[in-house]
Amino acid sequence: MRMRETLHLLKKLLVTRYLWVTGRIWRRLPVSLRSLPVFVSYGAHLHSLVLRFADRRQNHSTFFLRNRAELELMRRLAARASYGSIMDIAVFACSKGAEVYSIAWTLKAARPDLTINIRAIDISQEIVEFAKQGVYSLQDPDVQAAVGVTEAQKLNWNTHRDQGASPVDWMFESEKDQMFDREGDYVRVKSWIKEGISWHCADAGDPELVSMLGRQEMVVANRFLCHMDTVHAERILRNLGRVLKPGGYLFVSGIDLDVRTRVALDMKLKPITELMEGVHDGDPSIRDGWPFEYWAKEPFQARGRHAIIRYASAFQIHRIIPCLVLVKPDVQELAGLILLTC
Repeated sequence: MRMRETLHLLKKLLVTRYLWVTGRIWRRLPVSLRSLPVFVSYGAHLHSLVLRFADRRQNHSTFFLRNRAELELMRRLAARASYGSIMDIAVFACSKGAEVYSIAWTLKAARPDLTINIRAIDISQEIVEFAKQGVYSLQDPDVQAAVGVTEAQKLNWNTHRDQGASPVDWMFESEKDQMFDREGDYVRVKSWIKEGISWHCADAGDPELVSMLGRQEMVVANRFLCHMDTVHAERILRNLGRVLKPGGYLFVSGIDLDVRTRVALDMKLKPITELMEGVHDGDPSIRDGWPFEYWAKEPFQARGRHAIIRYASAFQIHRIIPCLVLVKPDVQELAGLILLTC
């Protein structure tokens, strides 16, 4: 066992060095050259090494209006709901709340007639408490420790935690005015946007999620499964699929595409092709890191086996969950085992 670990460490060191050298060359190439098929194939080889050897860790970086194409797709799907109906949405790995509030603002502004209930979930109680307040600093990033400092400094530290840029940096001023109330050096999410949002500390892999949250019209599982090894990511993605109502929508971006493809095919998820390329490329923080960051997305490629499933970031579920029911012996000759739709 020790010899195997030593060999793995040696191989990791060699691969890390190889990636460092190739990375310096890669970043000097023109974008037009990197987009050629031969370079995309070579990039896929480099990214496979990154996925195999990179150390993965969770972080809480996030942005408001992070993927505008994704929000537009959510708006279009919500537009199909009947007038005055209720829409239940679960957002996993809610982090600092920026994406939760972005979804709430987008859908409520588009469909004020709907009752939109959003359940925001994260495994960190600390980050859930911060997100729930909906207050963010406008000051420059301050990386000093959050212990033993003023409340303003704590707010600034939590706002910029795990990221060098502010979560509001990708917003236009007019959008900030619509979403926030400004109070000196910080902004507060408007109360009408926060209505209907409940905050939960929970594990996305918990098999009791359905009992805790209920079935949802939409599940958002973006940008956190990539931080896990493939075994855990696949198990959690399957678990989240069970939280959806039949006909519900699953948004899952920021995940190893091989894992997403495998689960989507196995669970017979229907890919949403509308705005597919735009959503795939819509988050520059994920797009621009390829091929040298494990969390980055490969370039969109319209051709290839399972291309639609591979590059779709949203799916509709029509899965019928069977359960076997034993019947009395005297009617077995008529039915035997009856398959019910749960």
